[in-house]
Amino acid sequence: MSPEGRVIKRILLVIMVGAALAAAGYFFLIRTPRQAPAPQTASAALPTPQVGIMVVQPAEVPYPVEYAGRVSGFRDIEVRSRVGGLLLKREFDEGARVKQDQVLFRIDPAPYELAQTRAEAQLLQAQAAVRQAEENFNRIEQLVRRGVSTAAQLEDARSQRDQARAGVQLGEAEVQNAKLNLSYTTITAPGNGVTALESPPVGALVQAQQTLLTTISQIDPAYVIFSFTDEEGRAFRALNERREKPISERDLTVELQFAQQGKYPQTGKIDTAAQRVDLQTGTIQARAVFPNPDGVLLPGQFVRVRLLGITLPDAIVIPQQAVSQGPQGPLVYVVGGNNIAQPRPIRLGPELASGWVVQDGLKGGERVIVDGVIRVRPGQAVRPVEMDPKAAQATASPGSPGSGGQP
Repeated sequence: MSPEGRVIKRILLVIMVGAALAAAGYFFLIRTPRQAPAPQTASAALPTPQVGIMVVQPAEVPYPVEYAGRVSGFRDIEVRSRVGGLLLKREFDEGARVKQDQVLFRIDPAPYELAQTRAEAQLLQAQAAVRQAEENFNRIEQLVRRGVSTAAQLEDARSQRDQARAGVQLGEAEVQNAKLNLSYTTITAPGNGVTALESPPVGALVQAQQTLLTTISQIDPAYVIFSFTDEEGRAFRALNERREKPISERDLTVELQFAQQGKYPQTGKIDTAAQRVDLQTGTIQARAVFPNPDGVLLPGQFVRVRLLGITLPDAIVIPQQAVSQGPQGPLVYVVGGNNIAQPRPIRLGPELASGWVVQDGLKGGERVIVDGVIRVRPGQAVRPVEMDPKAAQATASPGSPGSGGQP
């Protein structure tokens, strides 16, 4: 065999031996059982977590409620003319604010000036007639005393005198009526407020008591109309029945919130509430009154109405982050004996800025986990650290005040 053949044969032999050794090693590895990891103790798997707790106590808490409202004018006054005639002039800008007794319109006074002159002339005639009748009566009275005239003539003279006097009174009344009608040709504002954007054009014929010249909306003070449901009204009455001193309308303060401009600086009071339920909406309408000296509140404006002064007696409030959701509904973890955490189903009431009101499921003195709820398992031992109520509220997510919910 040549030298080249012997080299190739040796290479093939080395390759075959290597393949055999690799196959034996693979067979050995797959047949050898792997060693299981050492089991960990329970304490190492679930270390005792530290949680923040708060001791709940019943207390009287504020319960502000919010409603959608609409601003309404305190009073809408229709301005009409008491006399008819040609509209000569409008003395204000349409839609502008006017003050009481400010001149608004002027009607052509010429016919009424003429009527006044005629009435004054008739009065002069009546005054002349009464002087003549009185002189005639005095003359006949003297003749009767002398026995020249009869008693019947005296009675006729007295009747003529009295009729003349009545004519003077009628003439004076006609003059006053003419002056009054003439004064009505100048139309003034009966109150302060904002005028309407439309009025009859100059030169229009105005009919007495019929033509609407403008409307003045009195906006100081201003009304705010809002509605609440019948269910909310019954809940408020039930809440008052549990109190030693019921809450009255005088105890409530009303605030207004604009959509973009923040809070209205003035506070208002409840004015009245309807004694019937609207058949279409099922709500009860209420009205609050606000001072509006600067005219910031405009009729038709939509606002948020916030009622302050309602409180919930003996209420237990917990931060929002303490509440978890379980298969049966909301629950909290209560730390019992031996610091064991146990889930407790609860029934939630209205939501306040400080948290949820718990209507059922908790009682005063119990320890509720507020911080670290996510690390707790049912029946697990915990290391409770009591938190200050203010700190617990600060760590909670910001809540929103109740918006018309039941107390």
